[in-house]
Formats: sequence, C-alpha cells, structure tokens
Amino acid sequence: MLAEVQEKIIQLTNELNDYNYQYYVLANSEISDYNFDQKLKELEALEAQYPQFKDPNSPSQQVGGDITHKFNTVQHRWPMLSLGNTYNEQELRDFDERVRKVVGDQVQYVCELKFDGLSISITYQNGKLIRAVTRGDGTQGDEVTNNVKTIRSIPHNLHPGRYPELFEIRGEIFMHRKAFERLNKGREQDGKQTYANPRNFASGTIKLQDPKEVAKRPLDCFLYFLYCENRAKQFPGHWESIQAVKEWGFQTCEHTKLCNSIEDILSFISHWDTQRHQLSYDIDGIVIKVNDYAQQEELGFTAKSPRWAISYKFRAECVETTLNSIIYQVGRTGAVTPVANLKPVLLAGTTVKRASLHNANEIARLDLHEGDTVFVEKGGEIIPKIIGINNEKRAKNTLAIVYPTHCPECGTQLIRQEGEAVHYCPNEDGCRPQIVGKLKHFIGRKMMDIQGLGNETIATFFQLGLLSKITDIYSLSEQREQLKKIERFGEKSIENMLTGIEESKSKPFEKVLFALGIRHVGDTTAKKLAAYFKNIQAMNDATIADIAAVPDVGERIAMSVFDYLHDPVHQLELEKLKAAGLQFAVVEQERILAGNSLSNKSFLISGVFANYSREELTHLIESHGGKIVSSISAKLNYLVAGDKMGPSKLAKAEKLQIPIISEDEIIKMINQDN
Repeated sequence: MLAEVQEKIIQLTNELNDYNYQYYVLANSEISDYNFDQKLKELEALEAQYPQFKDPNSPSQQVGGDITHKFNTVQHRWPMLSLGNTYNEQELRDFDERVRKVVGDQVQYVCELKFDGLSISITYQNGKLIRAVTRGDGTQGDEVTNNVKTIRSIPHNLHPGRYPELFEIRGEIFMHRKAFERLNKGREQDGKQTYANPRNFASGTIKLQDPKEVAKRPLDCFLYFLYCENRAKQFPGHWESIQAVKEWGFQTCEHTKLCNSIEDILSFISHWDTQRHQLSYDIDGIVIKVNDYAQQEELGFTAKSPRWAISYKFRAECVETTLNSIIYQVGRTGAVTPVANLKPVLLAGTTVKRASLHNANEIARLDLHEGDTVFVEKGGEIIPKIIGINNEKRAKNTLAIVYPTHCPECGTQLIRQEGEAVHYCPNEDGCRPQIVGKLKHFIGRKMMDIQGLGNETIATFFQLGLLSKITDIYSLSEQREQLKKIERFGEKSIENMLTGIEESKSKPFEKVLFALGIRHVGDTTAKKLAAYFKNIQAMNDATIADIAAVPDVGERIAMSVFDYLHDPVHQLELEKLKAAGLQFAVVEQERILAGNSLSNKSFLISGVFANYSREELTHLIESHGGKIVSSISAKLNYLVAGDKMGPSKLAKAEKLQIPIISEDEIIKMINQDN
C-alpha cells in the first residue's frame, strides 16, 4: 500500500513539474487548467496524508517565500568577473595564440551559447539551495534567494549524490521568446503597457519584492559554471564539471561543445550565427573557455576578466532613423558627451530614442548635419550608437553640426587636453552636474556605500542648498531641523541616513581614495596607490615621478593625482574630511603569529595542492606578512608549486633562479619563529 502511494506521488510530481515547465517557461499548454488543478489537488492531499514521501521540489512548493522589503548585499566568495569581447575572427585567433604561448599546444576549449539574460550565482550546502546572489558589481550582489526558488528549472534540493558539501553554481536567468510574446499579448489585451524585451523583463522580475509575483512569471535558467574548494582535484576541467552538474539534476544547455582547435571554434560560431534565430530564447554570441582547470590557473586573470575565456559577439542589428537634435551632457569629471535624440525606432527588441556620439571627433567623422537620416546599431547589443549617415536622404542646404565651445550647463569655456578626444568643463566646483555627479559617486556602493543617502536625495539636498561639496555630507547631522522640513523625509529616514554617514567613516583608505573622484583613478588604481603609499601624507609628498612608479599607474594618472592633491580647494576639503574622521591611512591587519615570518617576501601560487586550497594558501601567506603577486619576474622571492602547474611558469622561474617551494615548506617558514 505505502509503496503504491509513494509511486503515485512520484508520478504526479513528475507530471506536474513537466506541465509547469512546458506552460510557464516554454509557453506550451499540454493539459487543460481544470485537469491540471485536479492533479495538483490530488497530489496535495497525498502529501498531507503521507508527508514522508513529499518531494522537496514538489510543484505544490514553488510559490516563493515572504515579501522582501530590502535585498541584502552579499560578498561573492569568487568574484563574478566579466569577459573580454571580440567581434572578429582575427582577435579569436590572437586569443588562441596567446593561450598556446602560455600553456602549450595541448589545449581544448569549451564553446557555450552566450545567453541574453541575468547572471546569477547559487550556493548549495549538503545538496540544499541556501543562497542566490545577482552579479552586482562583480564583487558583491543582491541576495534574491526566495525569488530564484520560484524558477521551475532550479532545484531546491538535490537527490543524494557525489557532489561537494558546499559549492556554487552560476548561470543565466532568461525568458523564452514565446512565453514573452504571450505575456505581452495578455498585457496588451488588458490595456497595459507591454514590456520592451525578454532580458529587461527577466532582470526586473528577479528584483521584485514579492516572490509570489515572481512565481507567476515564466523565467528559466541555464547553469554553466561550477565553483568549489579543490575543484581541480575532482574534475580535470570545465567540460567534465558540466557533465557532472547535469547528473546532479541541474539544467545545462544541450548545445555546449568541446572543441580541439580554433577551426572547431570558428565552425561552432558560424553555425550559431545563422541558427540562433531557431532557438526559443535569445543569444548574442558565443563564450569560449579553456577547458583544463590547471591551464586556467596558469593563464590567470586581469583586473576585470579571466585570461582563459573570451566572448565572441554576433554583429549587432542595424536600423535607419532620423536625427532630431543633439544635446550635450556634462559628467562628474567635466567630460562633455554629445547624445543624439532620434525619431523612435525599434532595435533588437527595444524602442531606441537616443544614441551616443562619444565626442567631437565622432561628430566630425560622421559629418553629421541637422535632420540627417542615420544608421543606428547597439554596440554589443546594449548601447545604441550612430554608425553612419544615409547621404542619399540628406536634405539640401542643411547645416553641419558644430560642437559647442562653452559648457551647456555653466557657460565656462571648454578645454581639450592634448592627446584626448573629449572636451571638458574646467569649472568643477561651480558646474551643477559635476558637483552632483561627484556627490553621487562618493556615496556609491563601491566607494563609501552610504546607506540611506541615495542619488535622488543627493539631488534634492543640492537643490535645497544642503550639499554643495563632499564635506557637507559630514555636516548633515547639524541640519536636523532643516531635514525634518523636507517632504517625505521622516525621522526614521533621517536616522538611517545619519547612521550610514557615521558608518562610512570606517571605510578603508582605498575606498576613500576612490570615492574622491580623482580623474583617471578607478577602483583598482586606488587600491594600488593606497597599498604603495600607505597614507595620504606620503602620497601628497610624492613627486609625479614617484606616483608614476607605482605598478600600472603611469604618468597620465600620476599627473592627475598630483594636481588634485596640490589644488588648494582640495587640500582644504581633505583636511575637513580628516577632521570628520575618515580613514586616510592603511590600517595594517594584526598578524596571526608574532614575528611576521613572511614579511617583505613575495609569492606566486600555481597548481593544485594536497592539503590547502589556493585561497587558504593566499590567506596564510598574507596573514603572516607575505605579498601575493600574479606574474613571475626577477623580483619574485618564491614560486609555490603544486600539481599540474604550467610548464612555462616553471621554466621561467628556473631561468630566473627563483626558489620553487611546496605547501609544506610554506608552513615551515610560517612556523619558524614559533
């Protein structure tokens, strides 16, 4: 009897899950609503009576969780980096050549369809889905676990199997075109505004506050990348790990292919460039990854992307429309960017009304005239841009577009530095969009991350005269009475904002340096400057040549930093920020063991290790004073070598007579002062 009940529950669960997937995700209706409901009621009754046989992925369970009033920000254990893009065959051949120079000719690639959706990272512990996080800025993202649990192709619990105790799997959330069209047709019939394209709709859906609403929307997901501790010990490469996750119960793309040469890759690209429109979902290119994990490790990463992967983007769709006018936008750095206002036109599923023109050189190159008929495409199928003019449709006696000589916001004469294409407004302390832009930049997530103080609030405070420079942020606590008079800004909002401002004072020096908005100083450069100089005073005392000597900085950035630090207005601002309590010096972490046994020594870690993961070795070395580097040079003190280390690194280290040590020898070095 019990065996029959269990078999019936399994049968109904499988049937209803399949019907759900066909209907919600693929927009195919294989059963009437009445019959579906009857089967679901039968299943629910059996599950209530015999809960021991209830499947954790039962269709009775996929309705979402509680309403989320605010998404938590979660740090990615492994950064979600973006890929370098290419649009032509030669650049792919160059990529293949670079790979082979490092790892040798024995290399295989995995070719995958590049889905046009929303990247997601999902963590499983003991086979149970415990967290789902968006890409965010690559370092941290929003936790959207309850929303992701509503997607019918993502398992909540895995059946018993040989998977790691804790692992992270990444993929792309998207929507099938047929389901999207059905959704828009229903909205149109109801007199509601239709959605622009499947990608934007999928992205917006994942950010809804109510998972029950998300559950009503037909999202799907392909999983395509695995992370776990000691991954290379379990799988030789990416292809093998994908075959494994498929066996664990994850939905992977059936069109992924293992390729042995660049010719195989080009053939795969050519096939899908013509056949992509036959798919039920949108793709915008092909992703190519080196398969072998040891080779991936040897190739390493740049600051933004892995050197072992590249994305080939298909040629963008191009349409023709009319140029109505050009406006000139002033950014926080003073850069003046021309933007074309266009006659609205449908392009790659989106209605395009504006397009970037970049700079004066681009306007001159295109020879733009008023009212021109222009060709527009989406660069990388994301940002619309004008790529040409239909001269045959140009009206007679039309005037050429002339780039302005003065700032459209404050009237200051524009400047253009030698060797640069962009015009700048030099009035950084008196030009409204520059002031507001700098304030918005300062409070941003990757900068000071001030909770309770958003972009709209910044703009409102500027209009009311409460903010005109960064230091004013740290005086807002003195403006409580004025703040209380602002509409829709209650006591709780004020307290949250002031708490966020106070908490920002503990942000490390590198974050403060990036937040200041020094021209050409991004996140990575700020980290390198902070690590090199240790404090703002040392940086201020440095010459341009001293600053340019910092790895990967160079003279242009050095001049910008030097000019910023020696501007009297900025010097006064920095003094006020110091007085407010912001961090202008690196706070050295306390070492775990006395003696700093690895102090002033540099290490490069390569290969797979028996007792430690690379992350654990990195932490051990850094926590005892050592420095981790990413490439071999004469300045390297030690190469920490494991199994499957690339032959080129080994050969280079031997040539430079760099000591090659094991993980056991690292531990001995750490313990030698005990």
